[in-house]
Formats: sequence, C-alpha cells, structure tokens
Amino acid sequence: MHRDVKNTSSNKGLDRREFIKSTAVASAFMLVPRHVLGGPAYVAPSDKINIAAVGVGGKGRSDIRAVAHENIYALCDMDDNRLGATLQQDWTAPFRDKAKKYRDYREMLDNEPEIDAVLISTPDHMHAPIAAHAMGLGKHLYVQKPLTHTVAEARFMARRARQANVVTQMGNQGHAEEGARLINELVADGALGRVLEVHCWTDRPVWPQGIARPEGSMPVPATMDWDLWLGAAPHRPYLERRYHPFNWRGWRDFGTGVVGDMGAHIIDHPYWALDLGLPTRVSASSTKWGADFESYPLASKIHFEFPATASRPALKMTWYDGGLLPERPAIIEHGRKLGDRDGGVLIVGEKNTLMHGVYGRDPRLIPETKHLEYQQPAKTMARSPGIYQEWIDAIKDRSKVTTSSFEYAAQLTETMLLGNIALLRASENSVLEYDAANMRFTNDDVANAYLDKTYRTGFALS
Repeated sequence: MHRDVKNTSSNKGLDRREFIKSTAVASAFMLVPRHVLGGPAYVAPSDKINIAAVGVGGKGRSDIRAVAHENIYALCDMDDNRLGATLQQDWTAPFRDKAKKYRDYREMLDNEPEIDAVLISTPDHMHAPIAAHAMGLGKHLYVQKPLTHTVAEARFMARRARQANVVTQMGNQGHAEEGARLINELVADGALGRVLEVHCWTDRPVWPQGIARPEGSMPVPATMDWDLWLGAAPHRPYLERRYHPFNWRGWRDFGTGVVGDMGAHIIDHPYWALDLGLPTRVSASSTKWGADFESYPLASKIHFEFPATASRPALKMTWYDGGLLPERPAIIEHGRKLGDRDGGVLIVGEKNTLMHGVYGRDPRLIPETKHLEYQQPAKTMARSPGIYQEWIDAIKDRSKVTTSSFEYAAQLTETMLLGNIALLRASENSVLEYDAANMRFTNDDVANAYLDKTYRTGFALS
C-alpha cells in the first residue's frame, strides 16, 4: 500500500473535527461557529468541502475537475501512473502538492477524518464496496453510473444512504441538463397523450465483448496494485490493457455491459418523465456471449414491461445495442437520423411521438412540423446548476436536493441490471416474472442467483 509520506503530517493548528471535540468541554461563553452545531456530515455554506476521489483517471479526472473549486483534499488510485497523469494537468496546480495520495481507499477513509465527501469513479464492481465504507463514516457521495454492479447492491445503497443521512448523487450528467426537464414538461403537458411504448438504443459497445477470457499472465508493474484493482472480484491474472484501464466494461466480473454503461444516459429520461418504477416482466435476445458468460454479447435487445399507475397505463420499453435499432417510424421525415450519433429514444404516444438523443438532448416531436405547431409548455421544473453543483449545494444547504440521488438512481440501476439478468437467461427463452417488492423472480430460481454476488475477503459491503 502506498501513501505519500510527505503529506502525512497533521494540519497546523486546531482542525474542524478536533474543534468540535474541544467545544464539548469549552466554556459556556465561548462563541461556537455555525458548522460545529450542524452535527455529523454537516458543512457550513461558507466552507469549502473537503473532497476525496477514488479512481482519478478517465472519467475520474473530469469528475475531479468539475469540483476543483472546492478543496481537493485526497486522491486515491491503485495505478500511480494514472494518478500522475491527472496531476500533470494544468488545472490541478492548486492541490497537486497538498492533496493526500493513497492507493487503498480503505486506508484513506479510515485515516483522513477531515474528508467531507467522496467521488467514486472506479469500475462498476467496486462502486458499492467503496461507497459502503464511506457512508459508514458519514461521507457524502458522488458515484459514477451505473450506481452498482448488482441489484442487491442497488437496494443496499439506497437503504444505507437513508440511514447515514448523507447527500448522494449518481453521475448521469444528462439528468441535470435542459433537455431532461423539457422531456418531463412535454410529457406532463399531455403532448404525447397516453404513452404506449418506449424505444431506447445506443451504438455501444466500443470495447471488446462476446469473447473468451484471454489466456496467460504478465508481471504486475511496480506502479500499480492489481489486488486492489480486482477488489471484490474473483482473482485473475494481470494482462496489460485487457481489463485495466478501459476494457473492463465488457467483462461481467467488473462491468455491467452496454445497458449498464449507457442506460443511465438514455433510459434515464423516459424513466424519469413517465415515473416507470420497476418492471414486472423482462426478457431478452442477443448475439453469442463469451465463453461461460464471462463477457457480454456484442449486440442485444431487452424488453421491459412496466405496470400501470394512477397517471399512466401499462407500457413496454425496448432496449437495443450493438448496432440494432427500433423499427423506423412511418411519420419521421425521409433521411432524418434516429436520435443522434450515440443513440436515442422514441416515446410513442397516442397523440404524438417524442424523439431525443443521448443525455436527453434535443427533444422534438416528430415529424418536425408537429413540433413547430405545438405550443411549448411552460417551464414548470426548477433548472439545475449542473449535476456536480447540485450535489455540492445540497451538502452545504440540506434544504436543497439532488435529482439523481441514490433513492432515484438505485431504481434506475436496478431496472438496467434486470435487463442483464434477462440476457443471461435468454438462451432458455425465459420471460422473467419479477416481484419487485420482494426482489425476486417468481418463475426462475437460476435468475435469482444473479441478483447478488459473493465478495472477496476485505471488500465486502460493510
């Protein structure tokens, strides 16, 4: 385990948490700062938040940059080269030398009580173990999408966040953009009438899938800790660039495939606007899986059925990836692209059909003449300052809320992961009947085994 020794000295003077302790025995006439009175996980609006990041390359790098106007207090990555590459960026200059550096998130969290909040931008299989450890210490959390690796973890994360009373956000940035609100407002305005079906698609994967596990092994470089990268997952030999730093998404031990990667940017918008909740039936078809179902298939199609609510009828949603697309609507203009370059959504109603791109961008009624004719609804939803700033504002002012908190994100993630389980059972021609209240399939015990997983010693949820 590595730690930057030159950053281990205690802070000069009395730090915030030591001051909290000292006030318990201080004079009754002492003037106590507002933040001392706030209780656990409290940060005064005037304070900068002490933020730690776990996983600082790739998406982690942009996550850190987005919150760098606060205090970047500690950085954790099992790969020294990835950490070093991030710190070479010009914008890291204010915290490059003073931020604490760690390889092991457990050591960092246990030894740095000054941390207020944590960014988690690791492979999917480590989101829940790291978040569980952090919430156990009262840390606010921003976790990259998808929230978790399993359905059971999604339930756990939502429950633990409520118990810990911490501010949470999942990193599906389109949820905070203007398009997301326009989609909600168009649906609520009745622009579509009764919604009958939803179609969601993406061009992914752009990483290897549908392949067998590679053979052989390589020496682990001295600049990384392979055991920490594997974390909760079963051990496998190190092979350069076969898993770390990018291709892990296609492997079941580490990632959640295409629907896990992109569903939070695509399914999210109809899911929110239509208040879909959890499905009652899920089925799927796909190209061939990798040997022993280790890597996800190259292309898939997943069908979700959602029950009726007081505000809408029952409806079906279909997911397509790997180049598959929904049937082209007869009403769309000749030559017009479905969605955008990365994918899109069609929300089909009795009155009109709404189309938008990934991240909820550019929502339009189709054909375009319908959109131009329609009187656009009033802006009834509050606009967001951005997915990161929502989180920071809510930490400093607990009367504010995040719109992709674990309460919401856990159900969205559970829905996506149920799709992956349907893919695992597709060869059995199974239509899985799901009892959401009890988190179980009523007609397939084999499928139930995929709702949870086992963890290597030292990385279980705690």
